[in-house]
Amino acid sequence: MQTIQASEFKARCLALMDEVARSGEVLVVTKNGRPVAELHPYSGGRAASPFGLHPKVEIHGDIVEPLDEPWMVLE
Repeated sequence: MQTIQASEFKARCLALMDEVARSGEVLVVTKNGRPVAELHPYSGGRAASPFGLHPKVEIHGDIVEPLDEPWMVLE
């Protein structure tokens, strides 16, 4: 894995993203010599679910329509 300082990553971000996409290698970004982030090539398509990581969530009924009754009473 290649490493790069955060300041250099900031200056060359777009070119580094192109390089990671082309090479498939992971790039580790460091700050003060310590790893803080990894840049990976994108590996998949969009999630099938509109909820991203929650594919088992199902919508029942109209989630936009106002409720017929108040759900909170302010006194």
